Amino acid sequence: MITLSLPQPVQLVRYLEIQSRLPFTYQQTGHTKLAKPARRYNNDYLKVQIGQGDADFRQAQEAIRRWRMFPGTWTRVLPQNAPIREGTTVAVYIRSLGLWWRNASRIIYTVEEPNCFGFAYGTLPGHIEKGEELFLVEIQPDGAVYYEIRAFSLPRHWLAWLGYPLARYLQASFRRDSAKQMQAFIQQA
Repeated sequence: MITLSLPQPVQLVRYLEIQSRLPFTYQQTGHTKLAKPARRYNNDYLKVQIGQGDADFRQAQEAIRRWRMFPGTWTRVLPQNAPIREGTTVAVYIRSLGLWWRNASRIIYTVEEPNCFGFAYGTLPGHIEKGEELFLVEIQPDGAVYYEIRAFSLPRHWLAWLGYPLARYLQASFRRDSAKQMQAFIQQA
């Protein structure tokens, strides 16, 4: 769960194989589809305009496909080329306090419609929290392109409870930095 460095490929493969066979750590699987708060969880939400027009929407979809919504300065998703499809298991590494915190998640569902694209993943036993997170981009009829994050979570591990204020701070920082990352990805096109 806590390491000084990112894993070697063999270690990562072994870890993901184990996690892919384990159940989710919460009961409300798929709740982010409902767009309403999950009871007895911290509920987080962000929706921000990141572009305008079809080209920006296509670029935003590509950012999601390539996991580029994760701020590269302090997060890593491994494997880097993980496909966006139901059942894909990933390890999300977060760098904080000089350490890498490993968290396992599995994609629960995908959204692929003409005007929106994204996915939600849920936590596995190798995650310090329990809950679910949705990453979505959509284009409005007026051409405005929005990036949205919907999440609900609670600490699962004793370290998360002990560091609860830090965990909530990091979650808020992730939402903010993720939106900036998406905007930057579109502007680079």
